[in-house]
Amino acid sequence: MAQRDITSERYIDGKPKIRRYHQAKWDEPVIFELSVPGQRGILVPEPEDEIVAAAGDVLTELPDGMRREHPPALPELSQPQVVRHYGRLSQENLGADFNIDIGQGTCTMKHNPKINDQLASNPKLLDLHPLQDDESLQGILEVMYRFEQILKEISGLDRFTLQPGAGSAAIYANISIIRAYHESRGEGRQRNEIITTIFSHPSNAACAKTAGYNVITLYPDDDGYPDLDALKAAVSERTAGLLITNPEDTGIYNPKIAEFVKVVHDVGGLCSYDQANANGILGITRAREADFDLCHFNLHKTFSSPHGCGGPGLGATGVREGLARFLPCPLVDFDGDTYHVDHDRPDSVGKIGAFHGVPAVVVRAYAWVMALGADGLREVSEIAVLNNNYLLKKMLELPGLSAPYAKEKRRIEQVRYSWEKLTEETGIHSEELGIRAADFGLHYWTSHHPFVIPEPCTLEPTESYSKDELDEYVGVIAHVVNEAYNDPEMVRTAPHNATVHTIEHEPFDDPAQWAVTWRAYRRKVGSD
Repeated sequence: MAQRDITSERYIDGKPKIRRYHQAKWDEPVIFELSVPGQRGILVPEPEDEIVAAAGDVLTELPDGMRREHPPALPELSQPQVVRHYGRLSQENLGADFNIDIGQGTCTMKHNPKINDQLASNPKLLDLHPLQDDESLQGILEVMYRFEQILKEISGLDRFTLQPGAGSAAIYANISIIRAYHESRGEGRQRNEIITTIFSHPSNAACAKTAGYNVITLYPDDDGYPDLDALKAAVSERTAGLLITNPEDTGIYNPKIAEFVKVVHDVGGLCSYDQANANGILGITRAREADFDLCHFNLHKTFSSPHGCGGPGLGATGVREGLARFLPCPLVDFDGDTYHVDHDRPDSVGKIGAFHGVPAVVVRAYAWVMALGADGLREVSEIAVLNNNYLLKKMLELPGLSAPYAKEKRRIEQVRYSWEKLTEETGIHSEELGIRAADFGLHYWTSHHPFVIPEPCTLEPTESYSKDELDEYVGVIAHVVNEAYNDPEMVRTAPHNATVHTIEHEPFDDPAQWAVTWRAYRRKVGSD
């Protein structure tokens, strides 16, 4: 009897079948709902009499304003209950270690080498405290200082802070520096406008508005580039600065970026380069050559350190020499012998984050760069661009999909696609395609509001994925698209194998319904 070739049964027409996938789905309550008064995960022993006698009343030194009137309202559970709760939640995740994550457009989800996690979890790092004397922090201060020198070379700028805990924090730091610069020249009140573009990251406009600026948003011309004539009409003596991403979230690189910078400089404004995901331009183009005054990089994107479910991250912020005095403090300096933390910066905008930033993120990013070297960083960008344009070609072979703007042109590290034609022909929306894609273990990004591009999705493959993985991703999307045309109810009623769900948008549009903590929720529903 012939031996059965089970491997061949995994293939159709020489290609692997779509992976079977079924995610664990738990009807898991909020941990506060599991709480039972009196349950304990650990019993802390009472201190021995001799310790009490030696220590005395340790609470007497605490000011009244730091003492709680009541114990914190924490959930009360046993250890097994806590382990089960978080274990179940972990089974409902999609992530780069389990899935092909190229659907996380604008976020540069890539492989983080596991040795870098080992370095970041070393007790020699974990047990450090930022209030230790500099003499006992020489190792991590050296890593932070050395990594700043790397960022200076990559960007061409003169000084960096590693304090901001995310890209949005870095943008806010840049805006604070822009404001401090104009105030130092007596023009702080006069320069009350920030210019950005609709396809730059939305945090540029949001942070500027939060900082009290009036925001002017430029829209694209017919080719998808920010409109240069619109910029010339917008600048004035009120212009504080330009916050711009390039390539923008469409993946389109603006070849006239130096002209944009000059237009703003000519009226006395500053220019900040949002390079949160610079994955397609490392070693190819720099902020310095386009004459930018400020920039930032997200180490939890371009430089491989994980996003950590929204934190911790690090938005490294760089400036030209003339703006260095305004950087958030402290900074790490080196006198040729020892590394030290410099708090004596009277013109600093103050703190944007806690202490020096997030050292574990710096360690991962530093290890990644040192493993690659300068040539490797450029190769990262070249492969990311190659992967993206291969994916673009394969995706545009699917019915119902288009890539608005820049017709017949290549993109950099990502593309914002539109399923408008598919929606018109099937009634299926981009968000529904994404939910059905989760049934095959894939992440899919519908991208940012506002929906200037109708029925959008933004895909960014990065350098981490092979051609086979790109083909697998396209194969799943092709399968879902075929369902949209031939069995739309299957898509419309998804998910079937995954835990994602359709979001009701209305509550998110009404701040009166928002509740960011359990106690706030209980108050809003009238239970507290």
